Amino acid sequence: MIERYTLPEIGRLWNDHYKYQTWLEVEIAVCEAQAELGYIPAEAVAEIRAKAKFDPKRIDAIEAEVRHDIIAFLTNVNEHVGDAGRYIHLGLTSSDVLDTALALQMIASLNLILEQLEICTQAIRYQAQQHRYTIMAGRTHGIHAEPITFGFKLAGWLSEMLRHRDRLNTLAKRIAVGKISGAVGTYANVDPRIEAIACQRLGLKPDCASTQVISRDRHGDFVQTLALLGGSIERFAVEIRNLQRTDVLEVEEFFAKGQKGSSAMPHKRNPIRSERLTGMARVLRGNATTALENIALWHERDISHSAAERVILPDSCILTYFMLSEFSSLVKNLLVHEHNMARNLNCYGGVVFSQKVLLALVKQGLSREDSYAIVQKHAHVAWNNPEGNFRELISADPKVTELLPPEILAECFDPKAHMQHLDQIYQRLGI
Repeated sequence: MIERYTLPEIGRLWNDHYKYQTWLEVEIAVCEAQAELGYIPAEAVAEIRAKAKFDPKRIDAIEAEVRHDIIAFLTNVNEHVGDAGRYIHLGLTSSDVLDTALALQMIASLNLILEQLEICTQAIRYQAQQHRYTIMAGRTHGIHAEPITFGFKLAGWLSEMLRHRDRLNTLAKRIAVGKISGAVGTYANVDPRIEAIACQRLGLKPDCASTQVISRDRHGDFVQTLALLGGSIERFAVEIRNLQRTDVLEVEEFFAKGQKGSSAMPHKRNPIRSERLTGMARVLRGNATTALENIALWHERDISHSAAERVILPDSCILTYFMLSEFSSLVKNLLVHEHNMARNLNCYGGVVFSQKVLLALVKQGLSREDSYAIVQKHAHVAWNNPEGNFRELISADPKVTELLPPEILAECFDPKAHMQHLDQIYQRLGI
């Protein structure tokens, strides 16, 4: 296998130089397979391997005339190889090279995305450990519900990211597919054994039943999986945005010295990174729609998918990688305001503990309906009064004090009761 052109940034995997390098890699793998089976001379392959080069600018100039990217590429390569170049692309069609090389680009991108996902996962894991016992209000419908810990919230994020890791690893196997079957995929001019050998050299498996192209359900799967990962990052980012609101301010994006939040309002500290991630997730979802529409090609192939893929595949890979990198940094440097979490938890005198009081009354023999009515009445009075205090109101109710001794009532307002089983969740995640 020839040396592949590699640079660290994921964007480089989608530039013209890397694309042409993968094309050449496929062509040489096919030549090597043909030589192994005796279809072409071994010395010709050695000459091809030694002399094969390309110049992206020269390819562009040729393509401007011939209006065909693969022909322009082969013409330029043959300018370097000479007579042995007649064995390059023997029995192949353009999509043999394009789709097989595209699989190499997607795999290389996915490997970098998986590396960045691991960094992001570790950042979430660390914060989940740090805030395992940081009490805060859990919310449903945006309204205070019952106590949780911030670490518990992050544990949910971690679990979600681990599922994405599994999805991406499985996806890597589904997209590692090549196709060297010629026009319309019937192997009329290329031995199926050549496909098997070439794909093995490239680290791919042959598509079991291609047309002239590899069916685009694989590519739709690829982009949808990236969009799904982007959707999770968006969920986390939206949570941070909500928790950074001025009236909540429980977590906050790191604000660097010298950073400015607004050209007009000096006090502003905006969740710009989370908002950026939210917007990028929308782009990924849009790309997924296009990838799904690319599946329905005419007969054995058309090229309606091609122009779209030149946009959505690199963009989706680069966006996903950037979103993971950005979110990793955001989580590592997240400001967690524990005092505000405690303050918000206890607003209105601890209405978030209402269910514990309800259950305690039921346990003492009061009907659920009557218990609910008593607790709801005092909770709503506290809720509708700026100085309302649910705990004081419930503690002054004769029916409640008749059934619940002070020590039992105090236990109802102890947030530790809501943490007693969280260790099981942490154990499942290996935290």
